[in-house]
Amino acid sequence: MTVSSALAAIAAGPHGPRIAAFFDLDGTLIDGYSALPYFIDRLRRREMSLAEAAEVWRMARRGDLDERTFAAGLAKTMAPWAGRPEEELTALWTRLFRDKIAPLLFPEAWRLVKAHQKMGHTVVIASSATHYQAAPIAEELGIAHVLATRVAGRDGRLTGDLEGVPLWGAGKAEAVRNFAETHQIALEQSYGYANGNEDIAFLKTVRYPTVVNPQPMLGQTAQRAGWPVLRFAARRKASAAMRTRSVAAYAALAATSLGGLAYAVATGKRRRAAEWVGATSSNAMLAIAGISVDVQGERHLRDHRPSVFMFNHQSVADGYVLLKLLRGGFTGVAKKEVASMPLLGQILRGLDFAFIDRSDAKSAIAAMQPVIDRLRRGLSFVIAPEGTRSLSPRLGRFKKGPFHIALQAGAPIVPIVLRNTCEVLPRGSLLFRPGTVQVCVLPPVDVTRWRIEDLDRHVAEVRASFERTLDDWPKVRGD
Repeated sequence: MTVSSALAAIAAGPHGPRIAAFFDLDGTLIDGYSALPYFIDRLRRREMSLAEAAEVWRMARRGDLDERTFAAGLAKTMAPWAGRPEEELTALWTRLFRDKIAPLLFPEAWRLVKAHQKMGHTVVIASSATHYQAAPIAEELGIAHVLATRVAGRDGRLTGDLEGVPLWGAGKAEAVRNFAETHQIALEQSYGYANGNEDIAFLKTVRYPTVVNPQPMLGQTAQRAGWPVLRFAARRKASAAMRTRSVAAYAALAATSLGGLAYAVATGKRRRAAEWVGATSSNAMLAIAGISVDVQGERHLRDHRPSVFMFNHQSVADGYVLLKLLRGGFTGVAKKEVASMPLLGQILRGLDFAFIDRSDAKSAIAAMQPVIDRLRRGLSFVIAPEGTRSLSPRLGRFKKGPFHIALQAGAPIVPIVLRNTCEVLPRGSLLFRPGTVQVCVLPPVDVTRWRIEDLDRHVAEVRASFERTLDDWPKVRGD
């Protein structure tokens, strides 16, 4: 079964909140174990011995743990937290999700979640992990319900004990049945997704079970029962081919940068050199990395300049895609850390980018007037209204600064909607993955009749156009 066929089946099926979609966490929503970054963090802080780590690793690799063994292992993990504030554990898992776990999210799983949400289904994370592990992922994916192992607490402090039975094996199946009864869910019309041998009982509770990258016993069960199997691309490990392609792509960036530097020194035309390097290197890098760019509405990139080009920010790859598409005649802003990045920082400096300290509001305000002046002189401006890369493909909140710039300069806003850039260059990685980046350039938004007092409404309207496009990607003629 392919992800496309799974999405089509969901879209063709029944809709409404009485139908649920239950997603396992480890190995299903994310590649690997969410607990692994936790244990690495404890090792680095010397809160865990190597012997303890080895024991945990042996347990994690076993595919035949029973409920009692799993409960004992989890209880041992939670014992050191006895007496500590609950908010401390919440903060820890929020940090681990942001820094370590978010890049492990399967884009394919995200699309399945979105498909169920679009159908009005009740989406639930059902995991043997603790609620603290699952909650940040649920929040990022817009999932309102979490079934997870509960850790006992009293007066805001943890006791170090578990509350009830862990959601492992029969425990998860029972939790799903109880949730269905409480929320009037029709399990005979509902969906389940999981990867582990221990999830067989859980998957038997729903009408439409799907196994994801299954462990051996689950794979055999799926084959006998005729359950569909999905294979998601690994997020943790890069192949030798990916490493080779990535090194070659960065070598192309270095070579073109040296050529541009020589041209700038010889002619004194720094901007022209930067524009040539940006367009040439990005084309070469993406081609070498095996990344194609599929563009709809490309004419809007040329026909309405100078414009304020706004894009949804998912990955460092966004920059290379935009350099390829815009070619020249634009400037922008970037966080100050980018200015010190080898080669890319030099290219952006050559394009007169403003570098701001995101922790300093005055820095961002001071950068606005030079940008407005450049727009009035005929240079377009490119910016991510979210302000920073999102942790997932989900669209973040839009800031008003870019809209103030467009309003004051009287320049049209051209939305550039990007899809899949986080798949070809995941957050926190330098290694490219072959794939297709999809781009939809929307028609320009005229701001000449906007009023400052209506700015919040206009921001919401532009953001909604991004969201509609991401949710219902336009089909190319012939599809």
